[in-house]
Amino acid sequence: QVQLVESGGGLVQAGSSLRLSCAASGLAFSSYSMGWFRQAPGKEREFVVTINWNGGSTYYADSVKGRFTISRDNAKSTVFLQMNSLKPEDTAVYYCAAITRASWNVGWGRVDRYDYWGQGTQVTVSS
Repeated sequence: QVQLVESGGGLVQAGSSLRLSCAASGLAFSSYSMGWFRQAPGKEREFVVTINWNGGSTYYADSVKGRFTISRDNAKSTVFLQMNSLKPEDTAVYYCAAITRASWNVGWGRVDRYDYWGQGTQVTVSS
């Protein structure tokens, strides 16, 4: 059974930092690329950032470029999201997701291309 478990969310003030983690189990982690998405109340789930299977390629949404950094540790089956200079508009539930290498090449930014999802972790940024 595949499980993705996010942690590290919380309530912070604007300008602060948070580091999210996503621990994977039940899948060959190094065979999957990973992504972070977020969903704010009343909005659709949106792409935030993705990293390929070996960490060699990353893509960021324009809204987080320069503030967020994704990384992964294949030995620990974990992907991280370092979020700096947080803004109130970053408030959302953050989800990590796993995608096969083949699907990543053609759809790394698409929600419907990802195979497995975590339960999400809430990030709230106050002004």
